[in-house]
Amino acid sequence: MDKGELVDAIVAKAEITKKDADEILTAAIDTIMATVAAGDKVTLVGFGSFGLRQRATREGRNPQTVKTLQILATTVPAFSAGKQFKF
Repeated sequence: MDKGELVDAIVAKAEITKKDADEILTAAIDTIMATVAAGDKVTLVGFGSFGLRQRATREGRNPQTVKTLQILATTVPAFSAGKQFKF
């Protein structure tokens, strides 16, 4: 399912216009991204949590030269599913 299909599903369930559904979905996604980027956590009870995770420095390998190299530590966005969302 892509964003357009998700908007169509929202329109069918909420009985709102396609334009309104797209604006609401875009605003929700933008807000979640901005909040997580600021270092805060977004929790949607039953669905899951969006937050940041730290990746440690690790050793990698260049497949062309087979040389080892250091992959630096970084911070990445992460999603953790809630109890109702797990199958």
